[in-house]
Amino acid sequence: MTDRIILGHITGVHGIKGDVVVRTYTADPADLGAYGPLGDAAGRRALKVQSLRVTPKGVIVRFDGVGDRTTAEGLRGRELTVARDALPDAAADEFYHADLIGMAAVAPDGTAIGTVVAVQNFGAGDLLEIRLVGSKATEYVPFNDPHVPHVDVAAKRLTVVMPVLVGDPEPGSEGDA
Repeated sequence: MTDRIILGHITGVHGIKGDVVVRTYTADPADLGAYGPLGDAAGRRALKVQSLRVTPKGVIVRFDGVGDRTTAEGLRGRELTVARDALPDAAADEFYHADLIGMAAVAPDGTAIGTVVAVQNFGAGDLLEIRLVGSKATEYVPFNDPHVPHVDVAAKRLTVVMPVLVGDPEPGSEGDA
């Protein structure tokens, strides 16, 4: 488990007074500044939210001490993180992405499948990106109960039922020759 959690990324600047556009990963985008000053991945260079407004373009944020476009441009691309312990505990059956990354993925019979390397969402729900054992290849698995019936955060292990893809032979069949 990591001690820093990414709450967003600065994607651009807005105007000439130092405002930045942030892509947030918080459930409510307006909560970006609710957990204290935001740091980088190492927890350095804290930025305190002075003002924030949610727009269709993203969250427009002004940080204390950033008063012009040039300074704001220097922040572009920066991850905004907080200490893990600044966040509330996840509710039952909810997980922080940072807790899932690095977990061992095993089949229901205990056979190793791989390691979770990322959690992606391309618009239709969360997908676990799993690097397969003995390979550089990754597979996406829907992060839902039918495909991930059990998650053990303490053991850093989750059970995965790999989906059958269209065109793949059914498990246990020899296929038609």
